Amino acid sequence: MFKRWLLALLARFGLIVLGLCCCLPLFYFLACKPTSHSSQQSLLWSVGATSKEGYMALLQEREDSHRHYINSLTKQIAQLKEALQERTQQLQESLDKAKTKGILPHGLDSLHKNPTQSDLKEFFRSQLNQAEVNSGAKLSSEYAVIPFDTFTLRRVYQLETGLTRHPEERPARRDSRDELIGTVETALHVLNGPQQHADNVRRKHTYSPSDFIEGLTRTERDRGTVYQLMFKGDDPQDFTQLVLFRPFGPVVKVKSQSVDTRSMLINIIVPLSKRADAFRQFITNFREVCIKQDSRVHLTVVYFGRDQIDQVKTMLDQTTRETRFRSFTLIQLNEEFSRGRGLEVGARAWRRSQNVLLFFCDVDIHFTADFLTSCRLNAEAGKKVYYPVLFSQYNPSIIYSNQTLLPSLQQQLVIRKETGFWRDFGFGMTCQYRSDFINIGGFDRNIKGWGLEDVHLYRKYLHSKLMVIRSPSRGLFHLWHEKNCADELPPDKYKMCMQTKAMSEASHGQLGELLFKPEIELRLNSQKKTNSAA
Repeated sequence: MFKRWLLALLARFGLIVLGLCCCLPLFYFLACKPTSHSSQQSLLWSVGATSKEGYMALLQEREDSHRHYINSLTKQIAQLKEALQERTQQLQESLDKAKTKGILPHGLDSLHKNPTQSDLKEFFRSQLNQAEVNSGAKLSSEYAVIPFDTFTLRRVYQLETGLTRHPEERPARRDSRDELIGTVETALHVLNGPQQHADNVRRKHTYSPSDFIEGLTRTERDRGTVYQLMFKGDDPQDFTQLVLFRPFGPVVKVKSQSVDTRSMLINIIVPLSKRADAFRQFITNFREVCIKQDSRVHLTVVYFGRDQIDQVKTMLDQTTRETRFRSFTLIQLNEEFSRGRGLEVGARAWRRSQNVLLFFCDVDIHFTADFLTSCRLNAEAGKKVYYPVLFSQYNPSIIYSNQTLLPSLQQQLVIRKETGFWRDFGFGMTCQYRSDFINIGGFDRNIKGWGLEDVHLYRKYLHSKLMVIRSPSRGLFHLWHEKNCADELPPDKYKMCMQTKAMSEASHGQLGELLFKPEIELRLNSQKKTNSAA
């Protein structure tokens, strides 16, 4: 009896549980039923008309912005197509002329048949690959080097001078002006373009012409023109270097990189023997430029002999006391003076682990903070060495002979045809990393005294795969001093010394005035008598 009652109770409980399980899905579907269109409409209108108008205005603004951007891209594409078609026509005409004369360059036969845009692009790319842009090329001698010209927004500093060209000038020819200005504009377009935004995440501002520092340019006549442009970065020690190439056609972006010079220490090495007065003038310039303005330098003085060395020590100690600058090294050698030997000892004396940047300098050199920046930007370990062409000062007593007092040194340091010349035959001042100097073999240790050791080192780099940056520097000057050519010098060195002495005195015209001074004065006196008699 009890068992039957228990079974009936369990059966009823099971039926109740089953009924509840059946009702649960029904409640779920009722709760999750989607709202009707009318409810959505009422919710939308409840937000208000003002919000809807704001959304529409925002959409319209974005649509206008995209439309302007598309129009700009369309215009640029049309201009590029037009330029490409023009270049295609010019190239075709050149090829036709070359084919007629039978001097079609090797490798362009297929291009002469059916020139297409892809063929032109491939040809331009081959021009870039064959030019000395990304890597150096082995050269036979120093005469085979194509030097760079240095330019700013207003001036061009060039080695090739003549009747209408000066060491420093504003570009007189229109094509020269348009070329340089157009290159800077192209560089700004590249730096401010969307791709540069993606590449350079550190960039914080839009580049403008005022950010342009200086550029280097040179033309390989059978390849094209390369431009190396330097721009200011976000901080005083940050720079952006942009390399462009013109393969007789549109400019092609080669490389864009940020250069951080904060940790680039320069070891300035000066070989010295006697000449305490010249060193006093050098240390004055060093304190002004290296200590006050730059501070990322080390000075190594390699002194030959003992005569006047106490004066040099006194000047270094005084500089330390007054400026608290202690980054000096003084090495004393009891040997006959040899510039190459001194620089070699100074370079190898560096004991820190850092691969330091070396600046081989002379005691009669005046440099600026801008030059130290150029030194850091134009030398790269394992890739580039910097051989600046300095501006050599003429004899001030000849240049300013018509003045009662000589101008100050700063007033004398101007780049003009009448005040000096680009010392393009000198290779002594150079910036290169210590690792490159050691790997190339250093100086020829058999050379004694003055001259030739710098030329031999320069030729070593020309015969290597390193790129040699050879360009005039607007911040590096050779100060005039009396030059004595020792009688014991070998004939070739004595001749070089005398040629340098003659070139350093005055310009061709000024030397002519000195030579013909009696005749000129006689003519002037005769003219005065004639005028007074009349």
